[in-house]
Amino acid sequence: MTDQIQRFLFDGTNVRGEIVSLEHAYGEVLERHDYPPAVNHLLGELLAAVALLTDTVKLDGTLSIEVRGQGALALLMAESNPGGELRAIARLAEDAPIPGEHAGFRELVGNGQIMITLDPTDGHRYQGIVALEHDSLAGCLAAYFAQSEQLPTRLWLAADGQRAGGLLLQRLPDDSRNQDADAWERTVLLADTLKDAELLDLAPLEVLRRLYHQETVRVFAPKPLRFGCTCSRERIASALMTLGSQELREVLAEQGGIETQCHFCHTRYHFTVADVEAMLNDGEGSPPILH
Repeated sequence: MTDQIQRFLFDGTNVRGEIVSLEHAYGEVLERHDYPPAVNHLLGELLAAVALLTDTVKLDGTLSIEVRGQGALALLMAESNPGGELRAIARLAEDAPIPGEHAGFRELVGNGQIMITLDPTDGHRYQGIVALEHDSLAGCLAAYFAQSEQLPTRLWLAADGQRAGGLLLQRLPDDSRNQDADAWERTVLLADTLKDAELLDLAPLEVLRRLYHQETVRVFAPKPLRFGCTCSRERIASALMTLGSQELREVLAEQGGIETQCHFCHTRYHFTVADVEAMLNDGEGSPPILH
């Protein structure tokens, strides 16, 4: 599998990890958009990161990471779910010059913030926010975990426009099973030697073998990942209803219908006058699935 995430842990320690590799899912995101190379690279890192975090928190629902910047890149967003479906999008700032091929994270986003949203199938939505105060996406995400007083977590991310990869290490609370007090510092130090080319070119098991050949690593079965969009006619209808009846009828009077498309996958949706009136007549109930 070229698109997968794999969980592992170090026996006798309180350290666990995840390693992800992406090719086809990443390629499908880029095929649907025309972004500059530097944006493509950062988008790949974000895809790897959202896959890692979704598997780490074991959320039964959707997890999204949204980067809002004040540089050339106004928005970067990726979303994942437990089914292994990934999608992502970017938006350049209006009138911003096209960033150079080798533009870095700070040049692309400038100041801003990262929002991580957990939207469980059952339960309350949670959102955490952290300022963009580091020179890499991985650094900002590590700061998010530190700020939110969660488990110490480090990430290593890489992408080259064709493949994306990521490694995550996390330190669990101490218990009687932890027989190695230096395990966290040692495993992080070794991961810091990881080169982007290794993370992108080597199979996940080979990456772990090279980094931790002197450690006892327990590796679990990989989980496949793929591109998947959660848009639907019903969800688009719900979004249109938020505009209100007056604005919707003004659009209908001007255009004779409503044509829209999903920003993630570019699927087009058309709503006739009759469709919209049926939605409005439904009142505060759930918009019907229209055909």
